[in-house]
Amino acid sequence: MDTIRSTNTTDTFSPLNSAAVYYDEFFGPMYFEPYAVEVAKRIEAYPVSIALELAAGTGRVTRHIREHIAPLSRLIASDIDESMLAVAKQKLSHLDIEWQNIDAQQLPFKDGTNDLVVCCFGYMFVPDRPKAFAEAHRVLKPGGMLLFTTWDKLERNGASYSARCIAEQYLGEPLPKSYALATAMSDEKEVTAVLKNAGFGKVLVEKLSFSAVCHTAKEAAHGFVEGAVYEEVRKRYPDRIEKVKLDLEEELAKKFGTTPMVAPMSALICQAWK
Repeated sequence: MDTIRSTNTTDTFSPLNSAAVYYDEFFGPMYFEPYAVEVAKRIEAYPVSIALELAAGTGRVTRHIREHIAPLSRLIASDIDESMLAVAKQKLSHLDIEWQNIDAQQLPFKDGTNDLVVCCFGYMFVPDRPKAFAEAHRVLKPGGMLLFTTWDKLERNGASYSARCIAEQYLGEPLPKSYALATAMSDEKEVTAVLKNAGFGKVLVEKLSFSAVCHTAKEAAHGFVEGAVYEEVRKRYPDRIEKVKLDLEEELAKKFGTTPMVAPMSALICQAWK
């Protein structure tokens, strides 16, 4: 795992992008990189002339896609968050990638124009998921593939589950429902059904487990508390944040080890063909 660096990188990124930088440098290696590698394995033998990535974020999966499709293939990487794309553009400026701001619910492409649509950990947050899947089906060529990942149940993602439990202990109430969106597509049967309804003829959904690894439980606790899941806690109890970090560090160390911290994580990898 990469070392967590300070988000105060004003010499490279503007303050506007600091949250995106932090997201990339903490959550990227621990959570997203193992699945980015796995996604790349599923496209390396797939013939692609035009590939579209949705919810590209800071470009962690984008780099793998670019490396696993043919050099002359066109890759369009997109997100609705400009601050995320700004980080991705700078990191991957040496690669042949077209960057666009695109809403997954309204793709700006003609019918049957893409060979591959990829979306890693993004569809869970789309307000109208059936519409988004229908759009992916529309823009794919016959035989084209939609490839995406979603998180499994929170309980199967140990470190995140512990972080949420500690946050709710401090708040004295459940976190807002919006915080549950990340695991809102954890049921294989439901995912398969919505893809079939969108018109996909063949659907393959599998659960894949990896280890979320961080150098230390202390580093992991700091990363979680500085991230979005603790936003409510930081607002209400700014003077107790260091105590929160200590409590979470203790919980993570007890369950998953001190140095390194190694916690289970699980996600769905979904493939659907038009």
